[in-house]
Amino acid sequence: MLRFCCLGSGSRGNAFVIEASDAHGAARVLVDDGFGPRELERRLARNDVDIASLRAIFVTHEHSDHAGGVAAFANRRELSVYATEGTARAARFDLAVRRLHRLRAGQAVQIGPLQIQPIAVPHDAAEPVQFAFSDGRHRMAVLTDLGHPQIEVRTQLRGLHALVLEFNHDLRMLREGPYAPFLKARIESDVGHLSNDQSLQLLAAIDRSRLTHIVGAHLSQTNNRPELAHAAIRSLGLPDAVRFEIADQALGLEWRDVSDGELQG
Repeated sequence: MLRFCCLGSGSRGNAFVIEASDAHGAARVLVDDGFGPRELERRLARNDVDIASLRAIFVTHEHSDHAGGVAAFANRRELSVYATEGTARAARFDLAVRRLHRLRAGQAVQIGPLQIQPIAVPHDAAEPVQFAFSDGRHRMAVLTDLGHPQIEVRTQLRGLHALVLEFNHDLRMLREGPYAPFLKARIESDVGHLSNDQSLQLLAAIDRSRLTHIVGAHLSQTNNRPELAHAAIRSLGLPDAVRFEIADQALGLEWRDVSDGELQG
């Protein structure tokens, strides 16, 4: 069985928990940690996650809303941290993390029944990746920071049952909003963040034959609204069986089970 929950997603902090289990046991990992140790522990407890059950932390990139809490929490709890060489250097994990393992895009890591596949992505970081996960039967991916719907990324999203996908901004809100011009340009660039329309482009281009659940993530509190993301999804005309939800910055998203039919939770 494969399942996941979100502890929070947005510019003030991101973290997900992914779990796979089979007849021989279970494996549970944390993906990113942009929260302080106490806040992360509070969010884990809210989702009934025993800290002792976590096997490792997988880090997408060095930006503080994804990696700011990693070193302190990992060392405190004696957890292994998996990151690319570029991320490890940029986040100073090579100096601060006691149990550090290097990742490479395209090289899967197996922890018990859970397979973790790093995917290279275009983003303004040192060596960013996002991740696909599998329990051998079901497959999901978490894509929260992606500058544009690059074809090399799309080709690695075949056969997904669930997808956590960035819906960072509404382009009109971003362009007319209060951000400084340089920040608007950075967000809109090919190594920035996905707009609602770009997220739809990615969804329209990938294999959706098994997809039962989409989670909108990393919504900007300044440049997007949940209702705009929902309207964008409706315009794609997905089957009624495909469920769409938003991962909230404060509340995250409760546990969801990935299955062949409608995703339960």
